[in-house]
Amino acid sequence: KSGEHIAFVGESGGGKSTTAQLIARFFDVTEGAIKIGDVNIKDIPHSKLMQMISFVFQDSKLLKTSIFENVRLARPNASEHEVIDALEKAQCMDIIEKFPDGINTIIGAKGTYLSGGEQQMLAVARALMSRPKIMMMDEPSLGLAPLVVKDIFSIIKTINEAGITVLLNEQNANMALKIAHKGYVIETGKLTLEGTGSELLANDAVKEAYLGKSK
Repeated sequence: KSGEHIAFVGESGGGKSTTAQLIARFFDVTEGAIKIGDVNIKDIPHSKLMQMISFVFQDSKLLKTSIFENVRLARPNASEHEVIDALEKAQCMDIIEKFPDGINTIIGAKGTYLSGGEQQMLAVARALMSRPKIMMMDEPSLGLAPLVVKDIFSIIKTINEAGITVLLNEQNANMALKIAHKGYVIETGKLTLEGTGSELLANDAVKEAYLGKSK
């Protein structure tokens, strides 16, 4: 549903990313149908579908250019005000303010490097620039320090509250389900459990399999 936050949880290789890729038509289902707003995605022109969906991958790459140009890449005609708005929604202003050149700072030049968490936050800002209806996030917290992970999940919650549907693939089941409206456990290519985030957090099978591994 519009504005929902959906979490796909499970071990790496279980099929979470594949499920999300089907929604974006990276490849098509051979049975059944995937619908957005009661419309089969096969009936939505690919260019329009790509306008509706934005992506944040676990290894989102930034270019060796300014922070401003990196974020504006998703919508080249965007104004500086619109770029700053996206940066604010992605909680990136602390990153910007530590550099003398602000949003004009060239990433990767003259010793200007960003941490993994900072890169992810800027990747979220870039994804917001396309004004998506759906944001797909693939393991955005992978390899990040616990405090940074909390920041990432705080940003996800804010984005969702702004009315953007969030589809989140995560191994960190505890954090993912805490802020999810609905959750799906996917294991070895099969949907094994589903429910609200709170229902799955209270489920003994989920606790035993995943929550002991999450912080």
